[in-house]
Amino acid sequence: MDGENKMTRRQMVAGLGTTLAAAAAAPALGAIKNETMENTKLEDPTNKYPKPPFTEQSQEWPGLVSKMNPRPDHGETSYKGSGRLKGRKALITGGDSGMGRAAAIAYAREGADVAINYYPTEEPDARDVIELMKKEGVKAIAIPGDLRDENFCRKMVEEAVRQLGGLDILINNAGRQQSHQSILDISSDQFDWTMKTNIYAPFWTIKAALPHLLPGSVIIGTTSEQAYDPSPDLYDYAQTKAATMNYVKSLAKQLGPKGIRVNGVAPGPIWTPLQVSGGATMEKLKQFGGQTPLGRPGQPAELASIYVQLAASDASYATGQVYGSSGGAGQP
Repeated sequence: MDGENKMTRRQMVAGLGTTLAAAAAAPALGAIKNETMENTKLEDPTNKYPKPPFTEQSQEWPGLVSKMNPRPDHGETSYKGSGRLKGRKALITGGDSGMGRAAAIAYAREGADVAINYYPTEEPDARDVIELMKKEGVKAIAIPGDLRDENFCRKMVEEAVRQLGGLDILINNAGRQQSHQSILDISSDQFDWTMKTNIYAPFWTIKAALPHLLPGSVIIGTTSEQAYDPSPDLYDYAQTKAATMNYVKSLAKQLGPKGIRVNGVAPGPIWTPLQVSGGATMEKLKQFGGQTPLGRPGQPAELASIYVQLAASDASYATGQVYGSSGGAGQP
């Protein structure tokens, strides 16, 4: 046999092994390819979620997700994590529903330990969130209480730090929204309730949290399209959201040199218990979100990735920014 055509037994075995390995890998590679194709399948945003008209419905404030029709999507089954926040420790106010719930679920699936605050009557919704987070193998802490109480805000932060072993993400998300056709319909007590919940509570909470926040930590405020395009029936709520947008920009300048980033999220019409518990008139509720270019309200799940991105270390140059998500309407 010619020397150039000779093949040793070892070479034959090696070649056979390579062939078999390639054949064995083919189905797996095919599965990965199919999964990738499935994950990149285009979705029409105009038809992704329910559109108006919606059924007439109302609840006592602050309302429960479990009683809404249709029930909002917070990413309970759809959000897939990839460890982007592994080892981080977050406190989220209003974490039982709405954007706070979506952020809590997403953070847990990204590997963060999370404490959520909520109003005591929202316990059923909060229990659902806690169970979802625990399934991810992270710490999930419930801290119910009234944010209108300065002492509670301080104790809430202390409890979060104690149970989480620290704190490096703070989301001030809880809010009160009540619709009134006229300023004459808003009592001083109602006005005070909105201001205490939406403006004072973040002030107290940030003050309590700052001594625990190291460089690399983040503060995120939930503002609204109401900050720059206010509705006539949300006189008090709209001005609190404008205040939120401004504290984000001011605090970012103050804390930037300390390595602490401050940003905001400005949702448009999002389907949450705020709307069915006095935040919108019945006529507005029935057509909620229909005025947007996408023709529908947003779902909390559609904002989850924004809260994740603002907390992630690869967004390290983003501070003093307000990220909008309003279905094509308004700013920023």
